[in-house]
Amino acid sequence: MKCPNCLQNNRAAAKFCAQCGTLLGRACVACGIQLPPSAKFCPECGCQAAVLPESADGRFVSPDSYTPRHLAEKILTSRAALEGERKQVTVLFADLQGSM
Repeated sequence: MKCPNCLQNNRAAAKFCAQCGTLLGRACVACGIQLPPSAKFCPECGCQAAVLPESADGRFVSPDSYTPRHLAEKILTSRAALEGERKQVTVLFADLQGSM
């Protein structure tokens, strides 16, 4: 198995790279079974392997956990005023290649 970090060849059953110590296998976020590096879905439970658990990456956490309470209340109370608001937008596409 080739290490994704340093490209060192390791034995197939290795869990960590012998050169840099990087974890070689991935585990399913739902059931914990070890997945091969090329797996897109877990063969045990069918869970998508590319999705990170919410606790590992702060970008995918619920907005309720990081939005200040006073701001959330302001957004929710002004929702009725914003429904139906429409703005006209004009977009210009221009090809500038070879124009000089």
